[in-house]
Amino acid sequence: MSESTKKIGLSVSDCRTRQQRLCRYLTEHRLDAALLTDRRHVHYLTGCWLGGRPLLDVALLLCADGASVLALPGPTNVPVAADDVVAFTAQRLSTIVDDQPTECIDALRPHLTKLRRLGCDEAKHPWLFENWQIVDLTGALLALRRTKDPDEIELIKVAIAGAQAVYQHAREHVEPGLTELELYAQLQAAAVQAVGEPITEFGNDFQCNSAGGPPRHRPMQQGEMVIYDISVVVRAYGSDLCRTFVVGAEPTDAQARAHRRVIEALAHVESTVRPGVSCKRFFNEVSEMLEEGNRWTFGHHLGHGIGLSAHEAPRLNPHWDDTFQIGDVFTAEPGLYSDDLHAGLRIEDNYLVTTDGVQRLSHFPTDL
Repeated sequence: MSESTKKIGLSVSDCRTRQQRLCRYLTEHRLDAALLTDRRHVHYLTGCWLGGRPLLDVALLLCADGASVLALPGPTNVPVAADDVVAFTAQRLSTIVDDQPTECIDALRPHLTKLRRLGCDEAKHPWLFENWQIVDLTGALLALRRTKDPDEIELIKVAIAGAQAVYQHAREHVEPGLTELELYAQLQAAAVQAVGEPITEFGNDFQCNSAGGPPRHRPMQQGEMVIYDISVVVRAYGSDLCRTFVVGAEPTDAQARAHRRVIEALAHVESTVRPGVSCKRFFNEVSEMLEEGNRWTFGHHLGHGIGLSAHEAPRLNPHWDDTFQIGDVFTAEPGLYSDDLHAGLRIEDNYLVTTDGVQRLSHFPTDL
């Protein structure tokens, strides 16, 4: 593991800051507390990450006055942003119990007795909450999550570094005769080794001569284009990058011209996006740039926010009317597709919206 990835994780101080923001929301909406059971939200607010134990539950009770209790399937020896930690029985002699949600909520029950209005991200086993009025916090949490704090940006950068290691391996090993599935296995190993711990997701598109899809038992062929849309996810925080390579050959004239058009679109993103810009209008503008004067087609969104979900606001998509905000981390992924391009190409980078523009977070070369 490299020096830059030895200290992976969210900071306790930034977690406390996020808790304060949520507490202000709870007070404004006359909620006694938030009870959160989505492990992404527990991680976001406490820094607690269960690592390679996805089958085990976790919960956080955050009261409007700032008091916090974290329920875990056992003790923890790492710093977490919680005033109290309670353990519940999630397994017996390594066999997972049938009803973890009940065990988890029961561990928090002594802290719930005086509470009546609870905000929740999901109510597992609703009958467990018969004494409380439950309010859905989904919209509030999505709004809070949109502006990324420094520790979140650093974790996204770790995920980006994992994706860039994938592209380095792909550039060195894409060759005719190797199957998509064989190279996929190599690429996943490259991501894990770069990050230094297990990743939770890896991406969508690994096919040759195709706009995208999962890897197949299909050998790559000379001159085909292969689109690698990689979403390395580290402790629930994701990158989302795309690079395109020509298999065992130089790009054709058509591929080179389409590639220049896509790179021009990315340059336009970097020179134009700033807080207050309409994502819908920007999508329409870039779509015209990509498709003007040629027979190639674009045909998908231009990008989206990333973080604890694969697709978040802002959405660079005409079906939404989002506006760029300071603290957004988003992808831009222009592409062009046609049979004469051997399916097509797509290039995607990740950006942070700053006070006066954008900062590019990903830096792997974009050539074919």
